[in-house]
Amino acid sequence: MAGRIEDYALIGDMQTAALVCRDGTVDWLCLPRFDSHAIFAGLLGTEEHGFWRLGPAHAADAEPPTAARRSYRGDSLILESEWDTPRGTVRITDFMPPRDGAPQLIRIVEGVSGRVPMRSALRMRFSYGRVVPWVHKHDGRTVAVAGPDSVWFDTDCETYGKSLTTYSDFTVAPGDRIAFTISWEPSHKNPPPLPEPEQSLEATEDFWREWVEHCTYHGPYREAVVRSLITLKALTYAPTGGIVAAPTTSLPEDIGGVRNWDYRYTWLRDAAITLSSLLRTGYREEARAWREWLLRAVAGDPENLQIMYGIAGERELGEAELDWLPGYENSAPVRVGNGAAHQLQLDVYGEVTEALHLAHMTGLARNDYASLLQLKLIRYLEDHWDEPDEGIWEVRGPRRHFVHSKVMAWVAVDRTIKLIESGDADGPLERWRELRDDIHRDVCEKGYDKERNTFTQSYGSKELDASLLLIPQMGFLPPDDKRVIGTIEAIQRELSTPDGFILRYPTEGDSEGVDGLPGDEGAFLACSFWMADDLAMIGRVDEARKLFEKLLALRNDLGLLAEEWDPRLKRQVGNFPQAFSHVPLIDTALRLTASGAYGG
Repeated sequence: MAGRIEDYALIGDMQTAALVCRDGTVDWLCLPRFDSHAIFAGLLGTEEHGFWRLGPAHAADAEPPTAARRSYRGDSLILESEWDTPRGTVRITDFMPPRDGAPQLIRIVEGVSGRVPMRSALRMRFSYGRVVPWVHKHDGRTVAVAGPDSVWFDTDCETYGKSLTTYSDFTVAPGDRIAFTISWEPSHKNPPPLPEPEQSLEATEDFWREWVEHCTYHGPYREAVVRSLITLKALTYAPTGGIVAAPTTSLPEDIGGVRNWDYRYTWLRDAAITLSSLLRTGYREEARAWREWLLRAVAGDPENLQIMYGIAGERELGEAELDWLPGYENSAPVRVGNGAAHQLQLDVYGEVTEALHLAHMTGLARNDYASLLQLKLIRYLEDHWDEPDEGIWEVRGPRRHFVHSKVMAWVAVDRTIKLIESGDADGPLERWRELRDDIHRDVCEKGYDKERNTFTQSYGSKELDASLLLIPQMGFLPPDDKRVIGTIEAIQRELSTPDGFILRYPTEGDSEGVDGLPGDEGAFLACSFWMADDLAMIGRVDEARKLFEKLLALRNDLGLLAEEWDPRLKRQVGNFPQAFSHVPLIDTALRLTASGAYGG
């Protein structure tokens, strides 16, 4: 069985990523891209679906020992894990070098003390665990081939095959360093070059050290902010600038339930807020690359803006179920692709426009097409802002007039008006000012419950929604407006878990709720960060700081967060690590630092 979600570490090369468990097992790796088929899919099934375990040898009927200590090497994505055994201590360094050619996963075993028997067990299964490759020797190297893919395994250790698995048994003493590498190459091409593990390790460490030096945040939460920034960089597909929401698919929001989705794509909403965090912490080049990705993805067809695209801008992300995989802790179905790609979510127009506005305001070099795109988006919203949609949470139930969607439509119009007022674009200023007023009036009249003094999830509904916390953050109403304060307090009362974290919206257990799905889910971490932001904005800074630091305590030992926190099981749930959790962590840290609301 796969480990708990928080037991995993992330390593990656900014084109794909692997998850490494505490026992030294790589249970998830897609090659050559984030959205490629997995060659290790044990995370969503069993060992039969692919894994690579490297660690101290153990009895066949015993559980693999877990590392006593693990950490990233400084501010990098190089994982170091140490095992203390009766025979001595051993260290394994796992990393994926930023690539020039073939993608590589390199694992270096180092003896620290004593003489420790070790074992590598490599079981490659292509196509998400469904295909057993042909494994053979080629010029002294081990290669696994199936269809278009080949994976090359290189080590100086002796290897042998047993039960469709490649093994290496060896012993390490102090000072020994033994490397293992897998490299991917299209099966019709020549073999990839022989790896150079030590040189690659040095280059990888240099890359991350130099990248982190650009961070402009030096406040009290620097460790958490830098780790989140590194995670966001790791989720960026370097060739295009697209940012995946997470490197995994189908890690459940409800253990044993059906709320399992593929997050290996670029959501405009997630990417736009990521751009905001990058710009505010000094990473202009990443922000520029994302803007260029956006313009290419949307090019020529802004009226049919999708909520998400492939990492190179692909539009077709058809959803399918992999019925041969039982799912993480039997949470089925396992899905690839995402059927929400063609939903109508009007809020993304506001998210994209806000991101372009921020890029403009922070002095990112002007792009005339970006301004043209912004104008085209508003012309579309003029005719469609008053339609029902699926909303920020991608409900699979009927469309509604979601308040958050209307607020973000207002944001889109407001930021475009500001662009025109600055003299950097031309448009019907008076007409759009009237449109901005119309949307604002509509929301305040139809999305506000006077009796309870709170905005509601959708027009005419009684339910609350944590996305309403963004109303003051987007400037729709000032923080001291009684309707804003009433909404914050209503969400605290009705959507808080017993430990003070925030649910997205009410769910109905075995019955279908507003999202059209049965089952419940955990506290959505982004929403809890939004609550901390709002509390700081309305002057309750001590309360904001305490909530923020409780959220920081939910991170795993490596500083990583999944999408949600299950308050019943006291564990992380959902895809991992999740950009939509790490971005608001950065934003809240910046806000609290600016307000002086931190301890010590």
